[in-house]
Amino acid sequence: MAFYQSPVGKIKLISKEDKLIKLEFLNQDANLLSAKEICEKCDEVVLGQTREWLDEYFSGKNPSFKAIPLNPNGSEFAKVVWELLLKIPYGKVCTYGELAKEVARITHKNKMSAQAIGGALKRNPIPIIIPCHRVIGANGKLTGYAGGIKKKIALLECEKADLVNLYHF
Repeated sequence: MAFYQSPVGKIKLISKEDKLIKLEFLNQDANLLSAKEICEKCDEVVLGQTREWLDEYFSGKNPSFKAIPLNPNGSEFAKVVWELLLKIPYGKVCTYGELAKEVARITHKNKMSAQAIGGALKRNPIPIIIPCHRVIGANGKLTGYAGGIKKKIALLECEKADLVNLYHF
């Protein structure tokens, strides 16, 4: 476990073995891992890589040059959604509806609700790096961020995000 002081507040980083498993805003109400899970085989290399990634990110640069090994815990559905989030380019946004269409296509469903997508985003254990802040409402409204809407706005401003030209999968 390590801590990172960011422009959007203090962040707790948790790794297990050789992967990052959680990035948590400390003022966020979230499911906390037990002390045993936090301390078990924590990987200082991964935590250091994550700090470097965050330094680059908060300096206003795209940190995609550094691939951090991730192991987010969640349902298979959530993991499909989180994988798609990683494809949204730095500085771009897409809508919940656009993301729902792509998840429906990948999972061979006729339809997927934007609310189901919102539920998966809310459970994202590694925000910022798995960029759920890059998903906006159909009307361009900045809604729904587990870390709080002010953090979502700050993250999008950090990226100088283009809120007009939406990303399409």
